Amino acid sequence: MAGVLCVGIATQDFVFGLDAIPTTAEKHRARDLAVVGGGIAANAAVAVARLGARAMLATRLGEDTTARDIVSDLEAEGIDCSLCRRFPGHRSSSSAVLVDARGERMVINYADDTLPADAGWLPPRLPDGIRAVMADTRWEEGGLALFAAARASGGYGVLDADRAVRHPELLSAATHVAWAAQALREATGLQDPREGLAAAAKRADTWMAVTDGGNGVWFTEAGAIAHEPAFPIVPVDTLGAGDVFHGALALGLAEGRDARGAVRFASAAAALKCTRFGGRAGAPTRAEVDAFMNDRTRENG
Repeated sequence: MAGVLCVGIATQDFVFGLDAIPTTAEKHRARDLAVVGGGIAANAAVAVARLGARAMLATRLGEDTTARDIVSDLEAEGIDCSLCRRFPGHRSSSSAVLVDARGERMVINYADDTLPADAGWLPPRLPDGIRAVMADTRWEEGGLALFAAARASGGYGVLDADRAVRHPELLSAATHVAWAAQALREATGLQDPREGLAAAAKRADTWMAVTDGGNGVWFTEAGAIAHEPAFPIVPVDTLGAGDVFHGALALGLAEGRDARGAVRFASAAAALKCTRFGGRAGAPTRAEVDAFMNDRTRENG
């Protein structure tokens, strides 16, 4: 079975469920709490593992108890953490996440900006059984190194472009770039996702997409902009949904799906995650995604 190597950030998340995001500087009580691992790349790796495939994670951590908890949680999910490096004298990343009654969230993250950026210790080719790399923008040097490894190995490189990049070559190093709607607006200055995607696609010779929550996904196809609608759901918690999407997208490509099929597969996985509280704890299994997609096919057929 084809596997995915995810590269980027791993965190420890404290997820508080509230009726509304606070706007006053006073004490507030949460109605729910989940202490879970987080981080874009780590969440994507969990998504891949839950979907029944081999998952690896390359990340930078501090030498602290937070790192111990992060790695322990990931290994319990069956993720290969042999490329998770701990750096003495540094701190691991953690986040406080506030989720309101509509499932929307506010994230307050701490990340150690002094962690060494050098990625020379990463492998020059993909490990056996790995067919795709999924990278976030939190460690661009790592993404560049493993996208090069993916191309050298004939695999795929999926970039989660959720914010502006410091190294523009990261966009062309990937084989597939999936923007967050806000990041695409900021990068192009265009409000319409179709126009923004068309403009961005002219700057790099790669497949591109933009995710826009309940509005679905737009992506390049045969020189045009295609659209895959979102699965209709009642959201409970959107934390980690984009991470699940990108992990599932990379896996779909690794397994041989065409881009449209990979987008639909990833959209189903992300939609299911949104129906569950607790960040990545709500990432679905392969059986759940297959059943969800089959149910929607029958409903539409």
